[in-house]
Amino acid sequence: MVEIKDVYHVAELANIEISDKEAEKFRVEFEKILEYFDVLDEVPDVRPTYHVVTLYNVFREDKPGRCLTQEEVLLNTQHKEEGFFRGPKVVE
Repeated sequence: MVEIKDVYHVAELANIEISDKEAEKFRVEFEKILEYFDVLDEVPDVRPTYHVVTLYNVFREDKPGRCLTQEEVLLNTQHKEEGFFRGPKVVE
């Protein structure tokens, strides 16, 4: 059973203010939700029966390749300084 103090606690965690009328409404709704979980617990485990698309590993093998040089990497940016990307100032 959900107590009214639990509803106020959840409201406090969510940083919202609720009236006494709203608290009672939410208490009833929370109880219905928890009752529904009890119904779901009674459902037996069911194995999946079919996939529309054949599943396969989509990852490619990791092979080393040619790397870009520092100059090539910085070629298309205006925001560079001393061979590195220059980002916005964070701390003044």
